[in-house]
Amino acid sequence: MDNVNGYTIDSSGQLDHFTGLLIDRQGKVAKLLHEGDARPQRPDFRLDGQHKTLLPGLFDAHGHISDLGLQALSLDLTGTTSLADAQSKLAAYSQRNTKTAWIRGGGWNQELWKLGRYPTAADLDAAVRDRPVLLERVDGHAVLANSAAMAAAGISAKTPNPTDGRIERDAKGNPTGLFIDGARRLIERAAPPILPRERDEAFAKAQDILLSDGVTATCDMTTTVEDWEAMRRAGDLGRLQIRVVSYAKGLEPLLAIAGSGPTPWLYGGHLRMVGVKFFADGALGSRGAWLKAPYADAPGQRGTPFHGDTELKNLMSRAAMDDFQIAVHAIGDAANAQVLDAIEELSGTYKGDRRWRIEHAQIVDPKDLPRFAKYGTIASMQPTHATSDHVMAVARLGPGRLVGAYAWKTMLDEHVPLAFGSDYPVESPNPFPGMADAVTRQDDHGDPPGGFTPDQRITLQQAFAAFTTGAAYAAKAEDRLGTLEPGHMADFILLDRDPFQVDPQALRGTKVLETWIGGQRAWVRKDSQR
Repeated sequence: MDNVNGYTIDSSGQLDHFTGLLIDRQGKVAKLLHEGDARPQRPDFRLDGQHKTLLPGLFDAHGHISDLGLQALSLDLTGTTSLADAQSKLAAYSQRNTKTAWIRGGGWNQELWKLGRYPTAADLDAAVRDRPVLLERVDGHAVLANSAAMAAAGISAKTPNPTDGRIERDAKGNPTGLFIDGARRLIERAAPPILPRERDEAFAKAQDILLSDGVTATCDMTTTVEDWEAMRRAGDLGRLQIRVVSYAKGLEPLLAIAGSGPTPWLYGGHLRMVGVKFFADGALGSRGAWLKAPYADAPGQRGTPFHGDTELKNLMSRAAMDDFQIAVHAIGDAANAQVLDAIEELSGTYKGDRRWRIEHAQIVDPKDLPRFAKYGTIASMQPTHATSDHVMAVARLGPGRLVGAYAWKTMLDEHVPLAFGSDYPVESPNPFPGMADAVTRQDDHGDPPGGFTPDQRITLQQAFAAFTTGAAYAAKAEDRLGTLEPGHMADFILLDRDPFQVDPQALRGTKVLETWIGGQRAWVRKDSQR
């Protein structure tokens, strides 16, 4: 690949600008060519990049492949701006899909609907009453069911809350239709299971979405046995193109899939299970995030801890003893403190290159921020969460508790390893708006003016590194992914603009023209084919 405007992060963490890329027959980078360097006289293949911008394939450090595909193939309420809008889409979807026993979907966010409350079963009944409806909230930590779904699951006022979740109830104690965190199981167990062919379709759809956004590698958080089997089927058929570093959804699938230690790289370096994902709490939007002090907009609530201190340490210890990497979801400041306490205690026993991960690290007590660096704990964060949450975060916490919120600049200042992702399908998997969010702390409408806690803005180079070398390091894949240094896989993307030469608003609009994996073209935008 010659005549390109190429950028990568080099081994010293600096931005390396190059004009050509020499690829060996194993699909790896043989050499980066700079202005004035001699070109090979008789290459097997030469492609003129026409001075297009070339970046290493981007690495999403936290996503959910199966959920992305399933949501895209079901009722997708992402971006709906009112309850009426969602009801209209639900009714239309029901009319188009008359043979499905249950209607499934997701992506709704009551904050965008400006309801001032959570939606209810009655709201769904107004659109569909004759079939069960189950719709996942955008954060993945709550589902909304209609009356038919609750009847099918046998849910009533007498149904107790599980220890790791909550059934939202009205003043009389009747379930309203919202099931948060662990309470989801109560309603979801009544729904028909997802068939293997549906999982295969979902994986193929998700893979195409990721490739079109320039994501060539991703950490799949909360991989189930069924998810793993779908990826293995894709690999067996030669259809696995993206590179997936998998983290099992708890101990049972981890031990069922990987057994006594991380798997090797499978399918020529496209699939590996390296660790496990645990949950310390829920999400801010559904008030499941575990806080040290009550919610500002719900003084009687502090969220839900998923595990006691001893239980969480036991889970982490069981996985660590077989050298699995540990990733723990923690959004609230109490949850982050609990995980940091566990890491501090376990680090005395499990030494070496553990690379503990805290997923989201969203609301952190300022006094706990320096604790991340002490044992090399990775802050796996999602910049778009800050811009999509900013109004809600102020309401949930109050302005006085935002100092340690979405604090990725402080993480870098404290020398904490930083990895960026999107948490797709909670947010779009497109990394370029994420980079713009990291640089501006504003959403695509320019809100809030001046940026949300603007002292946490970082540079574009830092954001780019977090989506490449930082994510690769977090996944224990820095020996082969995240950069275009010689010896790494020739995974790269061609763009319609130079991200380092445009303003943040134009950065959001960056289009991927081509995606290459292992030196082979894997995806081409239809209107840019050569």
